[in-house]
Amino acid sequence: MSQSRLRRAVVALTALPLLALGAGQAVAAPAPTPAPVASKVTAIEDEVARTLAASLADPALRERLRSATAAAPAGAELAPLAAGLPGATAHGLAATTTRADRAVATAKGLGDLGPLLRVQLADPSMRAALDAGAAPLVATAGTDEHARTVRAYDTAGRAHTLDARTLPTRPVYLVDLDTAKALAAGIDLLQRELAARGVGPAGSSAPTAQAAAGWWGTKITSVEVNDDEEPWFKGAAEMFSLVSGFGPDGKVRVESVAMPYLQYDGTVYYPNQILVNWSNYKYNLADVVLMEDDGDTNYLALAQAVAAVLLTIADQGAYIPLVNAVLAALPTSWWTDDPDYVESWYTLARTSTGRLNGARGNGWMTVEPYWVSQL
Repeated sequence: MSQSRLRRAVVALTALPLLALGAGQAVAAPAPTPAPVASKVTAIEDEVARTLAASLADPALRERLRSATAAAPAGAELAPLAAGLPGATAHGLAATTTRADRAVATAKGLGDLGPLLRVQLADPSMRAALDAGAAPLVATAGTDEHARTVRAYDTAGRAHTLDARTLPTRPVYLVDLDTAKALAAGIDLLQRELAARGVGPAGSSAPTAQAAAGWWGTKITSVEVNDDEEPWFKGAAEMFSLVSGFGPDGKVRVESVAMPYLQYDGTVYYPNQILVNWSNYKYNLADVVLMEDDGDTNYLALAQAVAAVLLTIADQGAYIPLVNAVLAALPTSWWTDDPDYVESWYTLARTSTGRLNGARGNGWMTVEPYWVSQL
C-alpha cells in the first residue's frame, strides 16, 4: 500500500527516561488493571463478522453491502444498513449488530452511542473483483498490529486464515469501529471525569487579569507521526492528547484535546489547532502525551487511573514534569499489544516556537505562540 496505516509498536515504559518528580515527591502505584478492553472489542467484532459473512448468502443483503461500501469507502454503518432491508436474515443481522454496538460502547466506558460498528472494503483494489461477482470474505480490523494472520469467514461460516502482511486477492470486507464517534464521546467523558476528580478543566482554573482581555495559547501549525510498516487490515487511527501542568491553584491539571485529523503515518498535517491555553496554568511549562484510540480505549478507566496518580503530586513552587506520571497511570494491558501511547513532549513553553521532536522519536510538531483576544 502506498500509505501505511498509523500504528506504532509499543515501547516498554522503562525505555523512557524517568525524570525526577522533585524531592520527597511520591507517585501512587498504577491503578489495578481492568479486564483488557481490546479482547472484549475484538470478540464482539469477530461475532459480528461471522454473522455478517453468513448473512451474505442473502443476495439482496450482499448487493446492498456492495453498493453501500462503494458509496462510503471509509465505512458504512452496519446496523442501519441491515435494518433497512426486509427479511429474517437482515433483521437478525441488525439485531446482532445493535447489541454489539451497545456492548462495544460499554467496554469503552461510554453510554449508548447508537451505531458504532461499520463495514468497509479492505482495499479499493478489491472493488473490481467484487463487482464482477467474486464471493467476499468478512474479517475484523482488529487491534493487534503484530498479528501474523487474520481470521476471515465465508458465507458457509467457515474460517479462513489470511496473511496479515499480504493483501488478499479475494475481496475482504472489514468490520471496524467508528473511532471518530467514539473519540468525540470519549473526550467529552474524559473532560467530565477529570474535572469531577479535581484535575480537569472545571476544577483548577482561576480567573486572571490576562484572561479578562484574552489569553496566550500554543498553536500546532504542523504535525507528523512516523511509522515503518502496517498490515492491510488496519483502519485509520483516531488521536488525542493529554496536556498536563499545574493550574493557578497549584493543583495538577489535565486537559484532553481531540486530534481526529491525525490518522495516517508519513503524512504531515497542518491543523492550526490550539493545543494549550496558558491562562489555565500557573507555570510557563506543560507536558503533552499523544494517545491513540484504536478501538480498545476505555475512557472512564483512563480518567480514573490518571486522576488517581496525579492527585498525589503537589506543587512545590517549581514546575515538575508530569509525562511519566501520566504514563505510569496507564493500565498494564495498554503496554502489551496496542499502541495507545504514541508520543510525548516534555516542557512545552508558552514561548516555544518551531519544530519540537517527540521524546520517543516517533513524531514531531511545529508550534507557535498565539494570542486569543476577546471579541
